[in-house]
Amino acid sequence: MIGLLFLSLLVLFFLGFPVAFAMGLSSMITMVNDGISVQVAVQRIFSTLNSFPLMAIPFFILAGSLMEYSGISQRLVNFAYSLVGKITGGLALVSVVTAMFFAAISGSSAATVAAVGSILIPSMIKRGFPKPFSTSVQAVSGELGVIIPPSIPMIIFALSAGASISIGELFMAGVGPGILIAFSLMVTIYFISKYKGYGNSNLDPLSDQAIEEAELMSTSGRIKAFRSAILPLLMPIIILGGIYGGIFTPTEAAAVAVGYALFIGLVIYRTLSIKNLMEVLRSSVLSTSIIMFIIGNAGLFGWVLTAKRVPDLVAEWFLSVSTSAVVFLILVNLLLLLVGMFLETGAAIVIMAPILTPVAIQFGVDPVHFGIIMIVNLAVGMVTPPIGVNLFVACQVANLRLEQIIKPLLPFYLVLLIDIILISYLPAISLWLPNILK
Repeated sequence: MIGLLFLSLLVLFFLGFPVAFAMGLSSMITMVNDGISVQVAVQRIFSTLNSFPLMAIPFFILAGSLMEYSGISQRLVNFAYSLVGKITGGLALVSVVTAMFFAAISGSSAATVAAVGSILIPSMIKRGFPKPFSTSVQAVSGELGVIIPPSIPMIIFALSAGASISIGELFMAGVGPGILIAFSLMVTIYFISKYKGYGNSNLDPLSDQAIEEAELMSTSGRIKAFRSAILPLLMPIIILGGIYGGIFTPTEAAAVAVGYALFIGLVIYRTLSIKNLMEVLRSSVLSTSIIMFIIGNAGLFGWVLTAKRVPDLVAEWFLSVSTSAVVFLILVNLLLLLVGMFLETGAAIVIMAPILTPVAIQFGVDPVHFGIIMIVNLAVGMVTPPIGVNLFVACQVANLRLEQIIKPLLPFYLVLLIDIILISYLPAISLWLPNILK
């Protein structure tokens, strides 16, 4: 039965079925072959989606869309430029810092690439950065959207792992790895820019852009940029502070974030119109529907896996290979990197988390730490061909073909692999903040 499940899944993938349909249909084929009514499939899909914590996903998607349509991207870019714009590789570094800020608002990787890239990729090109390099920087920076809290994949992992995992603890655990990855990317950008002379364009000092950049680098400009960005930057503080302060649950925090984003867009900045609001709602509904459809079908797939004792069989296999947690993490990282290349992140988490998390616990790996390991690996998959969503979004913004940015991505792949090793074998990077706040 297990062979039929995975064989039918691979055949459906090969025939070009979307991931959600492939998981649902392969599960139903296996159930029918096993004499189980298809009505049970409907019940399991509904049971998967009938979850109060899962309601946080549409709220966080809506909050991120509201902030994006409120025009905060340029405010965050200006503030980031005022901080690091003078350093070698200035605008490329701004791309990473802005991605960190926007990640703390949106919870989505693709949204981070689209919102920040549409501003910074053209600006970087004007400043003498090659177009492929600019696009690759934006693509890898965007992965911070699912690592720095709030993070939609973290919510999905907490609900799928089969262990009692706090969404709030996962959010806190993402802070350390997010800072580590951002710092490593910035160091890489600095040395590449310095070695190749990127960013040294002959921009007319009397041009509007040069004058605006000079003003941002002044003390008064920095203060003005901070004041302009302070309200969006307060959102993650409200969300995470409220969750860990016991004021509200993660789902309630997401609803509060929507109210806050609406207030900023409609009352403070007045950049949201009724027309914009309808477009925000439309895009949020579409994004939510896609994610929920994937989660529902992946939940059914996971139920079939559990019924067939696949997690137990996987655990037995790992233990037969080695009883060392070090070896286990090596194998898991290789597996997750491979899976991330071909599966959408949400689907990969719902399929792999209930299988691998119990095994990780048997090897003595903290489930919160393991959740971060899984999410970081799958985030790298977002910038890895052939399915890497960040690559396609960045290429669309820059009007480039995918193969044109592979070469400038190679140094970043190496750095990200080093980050994965550090995060995997130094649990304190992920767990120091949750342990402090317990």
